[in-house]
Amino acid sequence: MAPKPNSADGRTRSSIQIFIVVGLCCFFYILGAWQRSGFGKGDSIALEMTKRGADCNIVPTLNFETHHGGEVGSVDGSEKPKSFEPCDPRYVDYTPCQDQRRAMTFPRNNMIYRERHCPKEDEKLHCLIPAPKGYVTPFPWPKSRDYVPFANAPYKALTVEKAIQNWIQYEGNVFRFPGGGTQFPQGADKYIDQLASVIPITNGTVRTALDTGCGVASWGAYLWSRNVLAMSFAPRDSHEAQVQFALERGVPAVIGVLGTIKMPYPSRAFDMAHCSRCLIPWGANDGMYLKEVDRVLRPGGYWVLSGPPINWRTNYKAWQRPKEELEEEQQKIEDTAKLLCWEKKHEKGEIAIWQKRVNDKSCGGRQDDSQASFCNAEEANDVWYKKMDQCITPYPDVSSSDEVAGGELKPFPERLLAVPPRVASGSVPGVSVETYQEDNHNWKKHVAAYKKINRLIDTGRYRNILDMNAGLGGFAAALDSPKLWVMNVMPTIAEKDTLGVIFERGLIGIYHDWCEAFSTYPRTYDLIHANGLFSLYKDKCNLEDILLEMDRILRPEGAVIFRDEVDVLIKVKKITAGMRWDTKMVDHEDGPLVPEKILVAVKQYWVVGGNTTSSE
Repeated sequence: MAPKPNSADGRTRSSIQIFIVVGLCCFFYILGAWQRSGFGKGDSIALEMTKRGADCNIVPTLNFETHHGGEVGSVDGSEKPKSFEPCDPRYVDYTPCQDQRRAMTFPRNNMIYRERHCPKEDEKLHCLIPAPKGYVTPFPWPKSRDYVPFANAPYKALTVEKAIQNWIQYEGNVFRFPGGGTQFPQGADKYIDQLASVIPITNGTVRTALDTGCGVASWGAYLWSRNVLAMSFAPRDSHEAQVQFALERGVPAVIGVLGTIKMPYPSRAFDMAHCSRCLIPWGANDGMYLKEVDRVLRPGGYWVLSGPPINWRTNYKAWQRPKEELEEEQQKIEDTAKLLCWEKKHEKGEIAIWQKRVNDKSCGGRQDDSQASFCNAEEANDVWYKKMDQCITPYPDVSSSDEVAGGELKPFPERLLAVPPRVASGSVPGVSVETYQEDNHNWKKHVAAYKKINRLIDTGRYRNILDMNAGLGGFAAALDSPKLWVMNVMPTIAEKDTLGVIFERGLIGIYHDWCEAFSTYPRTYDLIHANGLFSLYKDKCNLEDILLEMDRILRPEGAVIFRDEVDVLIKVKKITAGMRWDTKMVDHEDGPLVPEKILVAVKQYWVVGGNTTSSE
């Protein structure tokens, strides 16, 4: 079932390319032949080809003494780097902040035990998370949408538990995902067609979507062909390995839950939010979860609920629930939607669709409603470990009844490079239209240089990409391709909160503090980008911990691109020398006089109980 190796030419090099590549052209050219093979055992091949003298130009390592003698002089090259040992095999799927044993020590009400609970400093692992035996490079998209190698997530529970719902099937050495779901027995495509009869999914109006309680994320997987980018989330192993399966398929997903803490997304982020039998008690706690969806839903956005309690009169017997209970549940949802001033656009079968108003001009009555308490507008994006509010997030002010609060977005893909409303309005301090456009120009140049260093970037080899310090989203915008997606992370300690700008561009992202583990499984990302991240965190937490977390979430044979000041990268390089990464320092594309450098790395292939193949 594995995809056949693809050929790559990569033989001709201009003088500029040779200058930038610094020997890595050969390294990545060799990787290209086998990294896409689905077998992931090519380090020894690369070594053999290197011994025979592959046809590549190798440029000497950068001479820092010429321009950076002070920084380099402080490093003792003779000092042996610290070596990190493999963790115990039981940690193969370790998720530090959603550890099952730790979770069970917390209260079960309101899903508190499923929320983030990270290990204390003295409980952190200082070892390398191993891959399971037989781990292989995932299939390229779109094959990965339908097939996942069994060895990568060897858990069959869902094939039994969800057998009649067509979620997942086990076939020999692969899992197959037929595109079914509890609420879409005819397949996700047919289900999306039903939604598209009401929601403008096909014309670029709806670009970003939130899938709550996503299962194996088939809804998001099938939205991709319609140019809709879904952020899917589900709790850690309510059903075994559901988010892990989503990520192995190449679908954006994180471990998450609607509990007591706000979702890690900015206000007015998503064009559409969705729940398909996601088991979230929407009517509970005075509609608190619906109010949180309202916070992250942009004006004019849509909310879809399919499954209980919709159309309870027809289905209460099949659902084996008392009709009085279901009636009360739906009434609470209807009451909260009315309070939020959502307009019900559709209810048919088990699907109901509401639309959020474009502004509050038609919602004047709720100002006098005793149940309508409003949040502080300035706190709408203050979400990291903040308790979910019972209040309603207010709309931005408008001057007319047809004006879209916060600014109207252009259809995608035009919105990707258009000036986002948050920038045009000056609501992000220090970010003007000019700085936004300059940022786009710079990232086009940076990404062009990256593609010369690593020729695999836009070949389909790297599907899941992480930008650890995303800024305005320029890296993701410059990379934009149907072959890949980028998770844009806004560090909680960043000087400017620009995550709302990123969503207005039609990209997705999340808030996170890199002093803690990310809410994902090991081996999530094929390519990680870290721009200025270690300068940002150098006085905040241990850089070693951040690098070990990067190793945890990077696939074997995955690549990393660091862009930072040279003295910071030297420290990073020293730590990675003990992490089974192959690294190389590269000059800035504008030349050796620029103090900012690029460090590129490839994680070696190794699995539980085995040595890295590059040492054979």
